[in-house]
Amino acid sequence: MKAELGGYTVEMGANWFYTGGPLQNPLASLANKTRLRTSLNDDSNITANVYRQEGGLFPKKLVDEVEMAASSTESFCERLSEKLAAMSKTKGVDIDVSVLEAQRLFGNLPSTPLVMVIDYYHNDYEEAEATTVTSLKHTYPRREFKDHGKLSNFVCDSRGFEELVRGLACRFSNRSSQHKILLNKVVKEIFYSERGVGVKLEDGSTYRAKYVVVSVSIGVLQSNLIRFTPTLPMWKMNAISEFDMSVYTKIFLKFPYKFWPTGPGTEFSLYAHSRRGYYPFWQHLENEYPGSNILFVTITSEESRRVEKLSNEAVQREAMDVLRKMYGDRIPNPEQILVPRWSMDRLYKGSYSNWPNGYTKAKHDQLKARVGSVYFTGEHTNSRYLGYATGAYLAGWLPACPLYTI
Repeated sequence: MKAELGGYTVEMGANWFYTGGPLQNPLASLANKTRLRTSLNDDSNITANVYRQEGGLFPKKLVDEVEMAASSTESFCERLSEKLAAMSKTKGVDIDVSVLEAQRLFGNLPSTPLVMVIDYYHNDYEEAEATTVTSLKHTYPRREFKDHGKLSNFVCDSRGFEELVRGLACRFSNRSSQHKILLNKVVKEIFYSERGVGVKLEDGSTYRAKYVVVSVSIGVLQSNLIRFTPTLPMWKMNAISEFDMSVYTKIFLKFPYKFWPTGPGTEFSLYAHSRRGYYPFWQHLENEYPGSNILFVTITSEESRRVEKLSNEAVQREAMDVLRKMYGDRIPNPEQILVPRWSMDRLYKGSYSNWPNGYTKAKHDQLKARVGSVYFTGEHTNSRYLGYATGAYLAGWLPACPLYTI
């Protein structure tokens, strides 16, 4: 979802797609077709930009050592995950551990602010949840990067990331005079039987069909926004309720002038606080929008939920306190601030899903299984690219393909 800040388009939601791997990312193909403007992010020198809690940079040599240890831990996590997955296939034993438990087995538990913020960069920044709750087996190795690559294509187009979706939608909306896609409609109830389905909207209108594909987020499914009649079977409700919906928040600040370093190796900065996840991950937009004077900080999970309850003024005070620790007391206040509140938005109830520790593959099969004539899709149903826009795109085809032939 895009927004306007100081005359520039920023993305409150999905912002990146990844390339450079052995497989072609379908989103990259769509971006090429729509001529979407993107910028390659440069995180090659991130270890040179890690700030202490009270200000000042950590020595690069020290951060490099911590980063090397984190990379070794990540490699161990990948190997352990593959062993657990092999056990599931050969012995039928579905054993899993949390990412934190795997780190404990390797002997590298994050304990200092510096180690925690580097670990945050490796884990929470991707899954948007803590390592204490995240499944190892269904997170490592990250197939999105293994398959599509690690080149981060940052969408910086005035049409927004949504142009990718619009490019797909126009294939259907222009097919006939009938409205194939209805916008700004909110589903209130889905009732289903052997005779077909009905979808009732909040405006009172009802639509009937043989089948329906439900693509709302797992967070919305867990809420009371949509009522199913009859009630979904218990196995389905359990599968829905036990999955996780994470929160990934990008807070944008527009300043009257630039006070941070720019140029090669300066795009990202980390802030190491004794409280894990406290305004940790900063990025400037001078590469994407030169002269925009925009910074944004990423927070996740419980910090996101905490911040969502604050006023914009309170969020600004906290963010500026951090920035003044990083860049000094003489920096200006922002002219504008943008604070998304994903978990409080009834149409989203979060950002994207995360596979919790202990949630089995059998349970996930139930999560994506249809109930009669009601089919389910969404990034949460794609076990390979869970939590990524690629997963959402590919998941949409799975229930749709068999329906074309029915």
